[in-house]
Amino acid sequence: MLKLKYRNAFVSFFLSAEFKECFSLYDKKRKGKIEAKDLITVMRSLGTCPTYYEVDRHLQVHKIDKSGELDFSTFLTMMHRQMQQEDPKTEILEAMRMTDKQKKGYILASELRAKLTGLGEKLTDKEVDELFKEANVGPDGLIRYEEFTKMVTLPPVDY
Repeated sequence: MLKLKYRNAFVSFFLSAEFKECFSLYDKKRKGKIEAKDLITVMRSLGTCPTYYEVDRHLQVHKIDKSGELDFSTFLTMMHRQMQQEDPKTEILEAMRMTDKQKKGYILASELRAKLTGLGEKLTDKEVDELFKEANVGPDGLIRYEEFTKMVTLPPVDY
């Protein structure tokens, strides 16, 4: 459960700004809403792969007609559900790669700590310490994100 909280905090930080930006591009009337017919395009622009059936299902769950509109909060809920259906490993790797501007395969632990404790679904310093301990963050303070991603997406141990 703790790993899920870490993953959600990390992903939410990196993706919320990207989601808002993309959503805004399709908010043609500048009312904080997008048309339901644009939902599949917006979702796919953000890296998910919903089918037409899945998009229709998202709209039905929220009682939104295909000719209606949805606000950003509803959109975030739909994206969250869609992402849960898809591969979280890929999403975390993409978020890490966006941070790794020089494409070296690692990011600084201090940089990740600042983001995880200060933005999105905030973690405490103690929670970040536990995460880093589990992830075997070395004394060099570097997080090799391929390994890190594998660790945080492992299923929890069932005792």
